[in-house]
Amino acid sequence: MAALDALIRETAPDLECVTTRGMLGYGPFRYRYASGRTGEATVLAVAAQKRYISLYVLCVSDGRYLAERYVDRLPGASIGRSCIRFTRLADVDTAVLRDLVAEAAGRGPEDAAGSG
Repeated sequence: MAALDALIRETAPDLECVTTRGMLGYGPFRYRYASGRTGEATVLAVAAQKRYISLYVLCVSDGRYLAERYVDRLPGASIGRSCIRFTRLADVDTAVLRDLVAEAAGRGPEDAAGSG
């Protein structure tokens, strides 16, 4: 977890780090749905689960969740719509994770999933 936190902070130093819902979050933002419902989220978040580490990436790119675009580049991870799960950081290519973090940080909250 500490190594992943360091990777994110080094790759995206402009994203403010916060604690949210028991996770480390990076790049906090407020969102509003068309219904008027509002909330708070972060562009990136990291959580330690019982058997794996979760990296949440709340961004979309070309109508797809950003994490989904990295499935082929992160074969050591289980990837859902906006969540990347792996047992140890050594199981994934950290250069690819840096690319993902940089892309997410560059998109920011305006492209965050759920912000529209």
